[in-house]
Amino acid sequence: MNAPTERLNPLLDFSGLPRFSELKPEHVAPAVDTLLAQGRETTERVLAAPVSWDDFVVPLEDANERIGRAWGQVAHLHAVLDSPELREAYNANLPKLTQYWTELGQNQRLFEKYKALAASPEYPTLSAARRRIIDNALRDFRLGGAELPPERKVRYAEIQEELARLGSRFSENLLDATKAFSIVVDQRRIGGIPDDVLAAAREAAEKDGKQGWKFTLHAPSYMPVMQYADDRQLRQTMYRESVTRASEYGKPDWDNTSLIARIVELRRELAQVLGYRNYAEVSLVPKMAESPEQVLSFLEDLTQRARAFADKDVAELREFARRELGLDPLEAWDVAYASEKLRVKRYAFSEQEVKQYFPEDVVVQGLFKVAEALYGVRIYPAEAPKWHPDVRFYELRDAAGQRVGQFYMDLYARDTKRSGAWMDDAITRRRKGTTLQTPVAYLTCNFSRPLSSDSGNRPALFTHDEVLTLFHEFGHGLHHLLTRVEDLGVSGINGVEWDAVELPSQFMENFCWEWDVLRHMTRHVDTGEPLSRELYDKMLAAKNFQSGLAMLRQLEFAIFDMRLHSDPPGARTALELLREVRERVAVLPSPDYNRFPNSFSHIFAGGYAAGYYSYKWAEVLSADAYSFFEENGVLNPIAGERFRDEILAVGGSRPAAESFLAFRGREPRVDALLRHNGMTGA
Repeated sequence: MNAPTERLNPLLDFSGLPRFSELKPEHVAPAVDTLLAQGRETTERVLAAPVSWDDFVVPLEDANERIGRAWGQVAHLHAVLDSPELREAYNANLPKLTQYWTELGQNQRLFEKYKALAASPEYPTLSAARRRIIDNALRDFRLGGAELPPERKVRYAEIQEELARLGSRFSENLLDATKAFSIVVDQRRIGGIPDDVLAAAREAAEKDGKQGWKFTLHAPSYMPVMQYADDRQLRQTMYRESVTRASEYGKPDWDNTSLIARIVELRRELAQVLGYRNYAEVSLVPKMAESPEQVLSFLEDLTQRARAFADKDVAELREFARRELGLDPLEAWDVAYASEKLRVKRYAFSEQEVKQYFPEDVVVQGLFKVAEALYGVRIYPAEAPKWHPDVRFYELRDAAGQRVGQFYMDLYARDTKRSGAWMDDAITRRRKGTTLQTPVAYLTCNFSRPLSSDSGNRPALFTHDEVLTLFHEFGHGLHHLLTRVEDLGVSGINGVEWDAVELPSQFMENFCWEWDVLRHMTRHVDTGEPLSRELYDKMLAAKNFQSGLAMLRQLEFAIFDMRLHSDPPGARTALELLREVRERVAVLPSPDYNRFPNSFSHIFAGGYAAGYYSYKWAEVLSADAYSFFEENGVLNPIAGERFRDEILAVGGSRPAAESFLAFRGREPRVDALLRHNGMTGA
């Protein structure tokens, strides 16, 4: 790769941070073609090289890292700054990438070479991290179809390519359907909605040249309407539009129903090609959980434990809604509204009141102070090419001032950004000769943006739930950034079992409930006063408000996902299966028109297929890990150092169960999770 080519095409420049300000859709195909050709050339070269780590593994890692970094930039922009041109470039090149990784995973000669390395005299002399990379490679070759006969390899490749295309289409349909709906209302219909939400809605309407207030299905607009709008018809309209996105109730081109059926069918066939009973078995091979039956047993156990609490939550909510609000029966679009009214009555505060204490700058600095106190790092603003003016960039430095890692923060919702919140890696820590490559992460959320000067020039205000989300994603970021592993395949979040990867993220959420943390990361947007102890105590008292309902909702999704990918095939659709699961698990009915599967990106367009249970699985680990801090001081730097050393720093270099045992000194227990959720007695 020569310097002029790198300068002309930013996707071929790996000398530093991504050159987002220069990256254009027309750069994608030439870069992909160049890098894939180099990858194939490298593969042939290492097949003729000696069987050793340096001669065989390292050159292959080098070539594949470049492919991953370049495509990672394209995929990231596709998720946060979508455009017709970029979407076309992404979808045109996705099959090339899928084909490359499939043929690499099925390369019998490469597989034999890795087996030879595992059997060589060098293997026992390698570090634990490098041995684990080799072991993982052997496992992944088997999962990639390397041992299949030729005709089944062809079919495997066809399935993988179609699945990649369908997953991308699912995500795009959902984004388009979300963007397509908006409603502009007049003053008669805005009663109860908070002022800052109304100011943003007024801005949105004015931007479209309309009078009134514009609401959309993006979370910062949708959620406050559902929680606060007195206009029941408005809530019903918003709810129906949200739960029917990308379904037969909307534009036919955006209907994900047939995609879901095909994705499930292809995953089942993929499992059978590999010799497994179902796709869930395939999914669990690289995870902590041992079988679909074990996972379902775990989920059923939690369901039984949460049932009495959820039943109580619903009975109280229905009675309150009937008696105090005249809502009888309580409908799905009333639940968030009635719940907020009940919370205010019971605990004498509202989420909107709390939100005024969480302006963005104070929250972000408070988040950074927690990481600095626990892990001995310092976080500073820094400069980098960005994909949007909203994006911020930061550096982590150690006590000696050496750079540990860097990260982007893109916090506000946009029409061009897919919904949700996530962390992804841009660059992974790795030793290259005498040079140490430091890690870089993306942290992406969908929060409300600051109001313009025309609307009072107020900063972005976060709900406490959004603060939890920010801490969660930053926990993922710290897992990636604070690794000390220097081998690519198990550095940071790489190589970590999927059902353990949520441990550091859910662990960080706990600090959002600590007085010694919150009092230093709050400032009322108008008065400048910190959160009062009285309001904090009310928040704490309400922490487990409707926790039974919340847990059953997550368990419903997890059981649906696992059964969808493990039940024997039949005539039942995904929607029919969800209804069956809801009949057993849910305590609040959903309308017949609810099409939740059509927007369940986690399992149809993300990495959570037969893996959604990992949120609850890892929550057991994270709650138990946090109990160590409760016992030793929540901002105890010694406890923080131990968590960093035994969990964050080791990445995927050893099994997650061993890392947890090394940190906690024992096997995980479910007790802390139940206690944190207020489920220690019915």
